[in-house]
Amino acid sequence: MSRTHVTCTINGDEVEFLCEDDTTLLNALRDEVGLTGSKEGCGTGDCGACSVIMDGALTCACLVFAPEAEGATVVTVEGIADGNKLHPLQQTFLEGAALQCGVCTPGFLVAAKALLDENPHPTETEVRYALAGNLCRCTGYDKIIRAVLAAADYNGSEG
Repeated sequence: MSRTHVTCTINGDEVEFLCEDDTTLLNALRDEVGLTGSKEGCGTGDCGACSVIMDGALTCACLVFAPEAEGATVVTVEGIADGNKLHPLQQTFLEGAALQCGVCTPGFLVAAKALLDENPHPTETEVRYALAGNLCRCTGYDKIIRAVLAAADYNGSEG
């Protein structure tokens, strides 16, 4: 199998890596780039644990071949914080205990960021709809929804 050279922007930095043509973006992020925040929960795009924002769209990285990221802009969970300053979503997830085992947390954070980037003041129904592609077996979702709404309130109080 041939190896492909991929150049893209990940979390604001230009990144280059080599990968097999059938390598998923998820595996390239984890194994070639060293960004292990995105998790493989199902490998079929059903759980959302591997969610990234690719060219502005919420994307399951397990469903994208890494060579498809050529020239793309990708944001992973590692790119949400501003240096050592947590993103409001990360802060409200911590404060609201919106995580347990942590496997789904990166996907929820990325999906919630994609939502708040598009809709800074969502209703509870809009949050539930936006996060419907993310599965959690531990929390029961209520704390996650509350954390996203709290982050939206936090964003509203800044501007």
